[in-house]
Amino acid sequence: MASLATKLTSRDRHLLRTIWTHRVLTSHQIAQIAFNDAGTARHRLIKLHKISVVDRFRPKPPTGSAPWHYVLGEPGAAVLAAEDGITISELGYRRDRALTPAYSQRLAHTTGVNDVFARLYGTARHTTGCSLDTWWPETRCAAQWGKHARPDAYARWTENGRTIDFFLEYDTGTETLDRVAGKLHDYATLTTVTGITTPVLFLTTAQGREASLRTRLQLRAAQTGVPCATAVTGPSSHDAIWLPHDRNENRLRLAELAGHWPQTGPAKQP
Repeated sequence: MASLATKLTSRDRHLLRTIWTHRVLTSHQIAQIAFNDAGTARHRLIKLHKISVVDRFRPKPPTGSAPWHYVLGEPGAAVLAAEDGITISELGYRRDRALTPAYSQRLAHTTGVNDVFARLYGTARHTTGCSLDTWWPETRCAAQWGKHARPDAYARWTENGRTIDFFLEYDTGTETLDRVAGKLHDYATLTTVTGITTPVLFLTTAQGREASLRTRLQLRAAQTGVPCATAVTGPSSHDAIWLPHDRNENRLRLAELAGHWPQTGPAKQP
């Protein structure tokens, strides 16, 4: 620990905390979150891996190659535990569990959700007037609202004075369209319990999937009164990619959804 204390920068410690919070981050995502260029990120990650504060693995996709995926290493967990004044056990770290994403069938889903976080965080770092004020991952959302709804993330985004709170549903196509759209009924229950309407944003991985999902979501939104919007994954989540359920053209920027649904607000604990 004494040796590590001399080797880790404040950025390194922030990065370890972020990896632990999000379970697994790719090298590309880490570059967006904490570095100004990919080369610097790559060299620093190599050093952090050599001192074992991070572990890494590289999935084998059907075609092409995948980036390195990073998870927290045991010495990194010891650093975080020491910062918090607790033991590694109390932190909840076990190396076998930390490496679970490497074998999980939900890896694409986890990294997809984390990519939204990384892009928004990176945009906020480099863009005046933008800030990612809140980002709660799936585990924290489940602890907060799991009896009623289980979003993939909850976030608050501010751009030039406009703030939007939203739940994220990241759709990889593994669930039926009716099952995905039916989640609006869960959010309607949460709205009833909390007394606050929070929009639900559905991010899909294909245009055809989005079009089919929208048809079902428009019906469910009319039944539940829960506002929602859809988009297809791309290089930016804050740009004009979002199409609300109650319009069929002219996509909106993420922050513009706040003006489109002025009656919505931040989610609260039931």
